[in-house]
Order: sequence, then C-alpha cells, then structure tokens
Amino acid sequence: RKPRKPRRSVADRDLFRFNADFTSNNRRIKITNIQMRETSQERTKTHESVSRDRLYLIDAAVVRIMKARKTLDHRGLVGETMAQLKFPATGQDVKKRIETLIEREYM
Repeated sequence: RKPRKPRRSVADRDLFRFNADFTSNNRRIKITNIQMRETSQERTKTHESVSRDRLYLIDAAVVRIMKARKTLDHRGLVGETMAQLKFPATGQDVKKRIETLIEREYM
C-alpha cells in the first residue's frame, strides 16, 4: 500500500485515532499543529472582547496610580498610565477612560 502524502488542512470529515502500537527511538517527536481558520465573525468577536478587557485594564491602572499619588495633573496621569500598560494604548483611549471614571465618581 502506497503511503499518502500529508495534507496541510483538516476537513470536518477527517477522523483521528490514537496508535497504541507506535514506537520510536527518538526522545522527541515533532507533531505539527493544526490551526483552525477563524471566521470574520469570530475575529470580530475576539477583537471586541480584547478591547473590552483592555478598557478594564486601563481603568485599573488609572485607579491604582491615583490611589498611590492622591493628586496628579492630567498629563502626568496619562503618561504614567501609558507607561504601566503592557499593550499599545493611545492617549485618547486613556483620556476617555479617565472621563468615564470621573462620570462614575471613581475620581
């Protein structure tokens, strides 16, 4: 029987089974990862959840800084918040979150 050439994609009808009889002299065996394709709806949903999580992280950083400093001018607060964040955020994003924290009377 002629061995089949491996495919780069996985179809819904493909079936995988565990081969208990497999043996190898190698200590490590490379297994290629199969990545699922993300649809545009899933991608949009993922981006929305990531941006929502980032808003909470910005809020937490601002509140944490203000608890430590008590008083700080706007420019200093925006700069220090952006320095603490581990993801790229714009000054406009931080400014909006500061405004919402003021509206909700956190500051």
